[in-house]
Amino acid sequence: MTLPATPSTTAPVTVIGGGIVGLSCALQLQRDGHRVTVMERAGPGEGCSFGNAGCISTASVVPMAMPGMLGKVPSWLVDPMGPLTVRWSYLPRALPWLVRWIRAGTREQARTTSHALHALHSGTYPGYRSMLDADQYDDLIRTPGHLYVWRSAALGDGDLLAQSMRDALGIESQWLGAGEIQDLEPSLTKDVRTGLLLPENGFTCNPERLAKTLAANFVAAGGTLLRRTVLGFEMGEHGPRTVYTDCGSYPVATLVICAGAFSTRLAGSLTDVRIPLETERGYHAMLTRPTVAPGRPIMDCENKFIATPMEHGLRIAGTVEIGGLDAAPDFRRAAVLAEHGRRLFPGLSYESDSSWMGHRPSTPDGLPVIDRSDRHRNVYLAFGHGHLGITEAPGTGRLIADLVRGRQPFIDPAPFGLRRFGAVAGHAATAGDVTAV
Repeated sequence: MTLPATPSTTAPVTVIGGGIVGLSCALQLQRDGHRVTVMERAGPGEGCSFGNAGCISTASVVPMAMPGMLGKVPSWLVDPMGPLTVRWSYLPRALPWLVRWIRAGTREQARTTSHALHALHSGTYPGYRSMLDADQYDDLIRTPGHLYVWRSAALGDGDLLAQSMRDALGIESQWLGAGEIQDLEPSLTKDVRTGLLLPENGFTCNPERLAKTLAANFVAAGGTLLRRTVLGFEMGEHGPRTVYTDCGSYPVATLVICAGAFSTRLAGSLTDVRIPLETERGYHAMLTRPTVAPGRPIMDCENKFIATPMEHGLRIAGTVEIGGLDAAPDFRRAAVLAEHGRRLFPGLSYESDSSWMGHRPSTPDGLPVIDRSDRHRNVYLAFGHGHLGITEAPGTGRLIADLVRGRQPFIDPAPFGLRRFGAVAGHAATAGDVTAV
């Protein structure tokens, strides 16, 4: 384990959420000498961290909110199997978030977001090297880059703007023609005519195992991991002093909420800011024993999915469905992904497949919330990482540790703060304010 505790403080910290972000926060806090307890209602890494594309996308500095989105809204609503869709029944609830998302899609905001993402991603690879020992890192992390592909030789305005944002930040990239793409990835369809190699990107061969390895390291270093469903809080003079769970109550000194898309069901009672968090329901098709094995994650930029080679098969992941936290999955979307995969790799066959749906926690501007509560000085928030949870978890953990310790943050925390959303009138928090998470 490479995160020895610094014996300067033993203040207890409770982290709610045992996904990749919560575990990264727990490990970084533990390194600072805090006695850390993680509460997770399922096993570590069994939520959104289980089924994502496994991508470590440090070069992904382009937010989803980009110019030109407004004109795409009608097609999103009429195609239930499209790359991005909104369930009609959920539209009234989603509309305020969608409006803020579209308003965030300006060139100025997109460039501001890209600079903040670039800063946060600077902590990715160093963070994983600090949280994993050398053998674990080499076993779980791959760095062959990502390949973006298009079937068109001429890119659209959005793709060109995205590349200009990467260029402005000095992100390494290489444009490839059809022949170069085939040389690099011969299993791809010959319909692909344009490629972009992003060599700074990588992936994990198993995101669930990555999370469980981090959890094991945390426990081995003295951390406490509890499988609990949080029901609410008892409030003290300065903030939450007790957390109620399905298996009893526990004292709280400092609280960090990292519950992904479910975070506002907790944080809503602990801040005066109404945080616009929505779930982008993402799907995957997991193909076992595939007959093709790309050397790196490949992004089909026209159909908006990514194919990642993993130790247990080929994962075809992507799409966005706005439909809330409670609706049942529509696994036809996973079947569509599998079909897209067969078209991208004409020689693809496989022994079996499985489907999955998870909740990406997303803010309208594409930046996570990493901040102290405006109401309670012992409450910190770390959620809203959208498509980039694995990429941003190490930097988030480091930033949370800086904020809790009260030292100079390693990057400017302002872009990730609550104030960007504005404030609303507060209300007294009780145990009844929380939906079980």
